[in-house]
Amino acid sequence: MAPARPASALGSRIGRAAAVVAAISLGALIVVPVLALVTYSPFGSLAGAVQDRGFRDAVVFTLEASGLAVAAALLLGVPSGYLLARRNFRGKSIVEALVTLPILIPHLLVGVALVVLFDRETLFGSVVVRLGIPFLNTIYAVVAVMTYVSVSYAVTASQLAFQTVDPDLLEASRTLGASPATAFRTITLPIAVRGIVTGGVLAWGRSVSEVGGLLIVAYTVYPVGPWAGPITSPASVYLYNLYTIGGLPGAAPAATIFILLGFAIFVTVRLLERLGRVVWRRQEFLP
Repeated sequence: MAPARPASALGSRIGRAAAVVAAISLGALIVVPVLALVTYSPFGSLAGAVQDRGFRDAVVFTLEASGLAVAAALLLGVPSGYLLARRNFRGKSIVEALVTLPILIPHLLVGVALVVLFDRETLFGSVVVRLGIPFLNTIYAVVAVMTYVSVSYAVTASQLAFQTVDPDLLEASRTLGASPATAFRTITLPIAVRGIVTGGVLAWGRSVSEVGGLLIVAYTVYPVGPWAGPITSPASVYLYNLYTIGGLPGAAPAATIFILLGFAIFVTVRLLERLGRVVWRRQEFLP
């Protein structure tokens, strides 16, 4: 008679099996809808979407606007994440709740709130009008919406990254004569930079996928400021228009190209990371 297996070994096997089932289910949940979309359109229609000047303009504009939004999100989010990670102060829980608020509220309301803020009848909106700064249907509106919906990811990721830095390392550097700025540059930032970059990538992904707020403030975008290209729309709004006009046959090819483009960007980042071609993988950070 075979000896009975220990309960701990049986529990471990069940746990591994449950993890495998969960991973396969998650993969199917993510991959199957995308695969259905990718295989829906014939290759010829995909080539037509790539050659469509309107779609290319929308993609170029979205990459430019999302790049500005991510820069703004990191510029605001990294110092805020550092403050939340390293300082305790009265009202910190309220601040942390406010930081996550953009994740919770419907993004259509973000557009409505920005319209109210920049209305010429409000104090802020009247000042903007007197300064001659256009907002609605400009790249400024797009960047504002993208930054609002993505900055929470930059703050949260930065906060978690800074919390991973061992305070004893910083204390040791101080005893060796390092200034706070030197300790931050040589110890804190190299350790936290990978988490910060992860937050930037998540913020970028959230920026390019935004549609609700953009339908309100930037349905059509006119050339002004950093955007000197043709009249266009953010890619998400452009795809929405394709669907409302042409249904699935009209929207699926361009949507497929957009998804493949985003996937290619993420895969490239991961490959560079695995090859050690990025500073946060090499644990180096230039001063």
